[in-house]
Amino acid sequence: MGKLRLKTLTTSERLALASEVLSDKKAEDIVILDLRELNYTLCDYFMIATAESDRQAQAIVDSLIEKLKEAEGGRMGYSVEGYEVGQWILLDLGDIVLHVLSPEARAYYKLEELWGDAKVVTHV
Repeated sequence: MGKLRLKTLTTSERLALASEVLSDKKAEDIVILDLRELNYTLCDYFMIATAESDRQAQAIVDSLIEKLKEAEGGRMGYSVEGYEVGQWILLDLGDIVLHVLSPEARAYYKLEELWGDAKVVTHV
């Protein structure tokens, strides 16, 4: 039996993979915020997307975790919050924090406004 090979994707590769999964799963209003110039110590990027239902939000997160497992050779200790309810699921990838919100939660919390000083990433 061969050893499991672990590969850590670069931040750019993770952003690209996450963007692909969000698009494939029909997430809407996908925004990537670059937090590095704000000296935010917990992560480098926020990805924010809207899911029309809790099931869609859960499917997005499930798919991204599965794709990351495939690409990196196993689960790397990702943290997920809010999965059971699905109105706002936060997936912490270390360098990137993904927020998948219902339309109502996104309108209420206005994360893009809260982090309005962050640079919006247009290419990944």
